[in-house]
Amino acid sequence: MLDPRIRIVQGDITQLQVDAIVNAANRSLLGGGGVDGAIHRAAGPELVKACRPLGGCATGQAKITPGFRLPADYVIHTVGPVWSGGGKGEAELLASCYRQSLALAREHGVKTIAFPAISTGVYGYPLDQAARIALQTVQTFLQSEAQIETVFLVCFGQRAYETYRQVSRELEAS
Repeated sequence: MLDPRIRIVQGDITQLQVDAIVNAANRSLLGGGGVDGAIHRAAGPELVKACRPLGGCATGQAKITPGFRLPADYVIHTVGPVWSGGGKGEAELLASCYRQSLALAREHGVKTIAFPAISTGVYGYPLDQAARIALQTVQTFLQSEAQIETVFLVCFGQRAYETYRQVSRELEAS
């Protein structure tokens, strides 16, 4: 059974009232397309200024900044893997994005956190595989974590939402 603290929702991650949102960033951390661009636009120009001195971020790692104009106190930036067929460690790198982001959240006293579907946009990660990794990694992390009260897995579109719901049902049945 999935941890009841995991919630799959459909919507705009930049609008959520949570302690931290996770940004599916590129290695520069200076903004880009998709959710990364949306978060940078919503947070305002202060976000890119806060990211510059961080010196970028390696794939599978995470860094944290204030949320500025977002309703979230923090933005946790993580760089997901580009899908290359699955044979280049993509699954472990994607799982690391979730673990590293949750660890940073814990260090900063975060109780509520929202994740986008990391790497499933222009990075091309198959949605069903990414959803399975997200759900399993968050579930495992929460087994030894009491501080984090809610983890939102935020799906931007209907297809992503339905895929996450289906994968969650499959995991519950196994």
